[in-house]
Amino acid sequence: MRTLLTAAPPADTMPRRLARVGLGLALLFAGISHLTFARDEFKAQVPSWFPAKDFTVLASGAVEIALGSSLVVLSRWRVAVGLVVAAFFVVIFPGNIAQWVEHKDGFGLDTDEKRFGRLFFQPVLVAWALWSTGALQAVRGQGARPEPR
Repeated sequence: MRTLLTAAPPADTMPRRLARVGLGLALLFAGISHLTFARDEFKAQVPSWFPAKDFTVLASGAVEIALGSSLVVLSRWRVAVGLVVAAFFVVIFPGNIAQWVEHKDGFGLDTDEKRFGRLFFQPVLVAWALWSTGALQAVRGQGARPEPR
């Protein structure tokens, strides 16, 4: 029996592929920046109530590198990868809320209006991950290939 995570993915299209690779490259860049040149700025964004700021930044950077790489090279597993990437974006959303509530400046988000506006980009990232990987289509059960008998 096939599950959503192991079933053959829906047919890929060039726009989805380009969007998936673009998102993967963006995650790779973000992950590398967590580990190198923007490490201190990312540490400043970790919510005050969250422990181990440096470990959090390093771990999230490593996860972003892994997810970005997976989006680029694991096309056979793109539905599962898309679901994991979308879940990652949901999991880090409280950090975006904390940045707004705690008035933390960073990455050009230096006003409450900008920080509040940033909150609306997170659902876009979730949708981007789901659409570009075909996960949204797979969850809806559209375009799934029939299981061989």
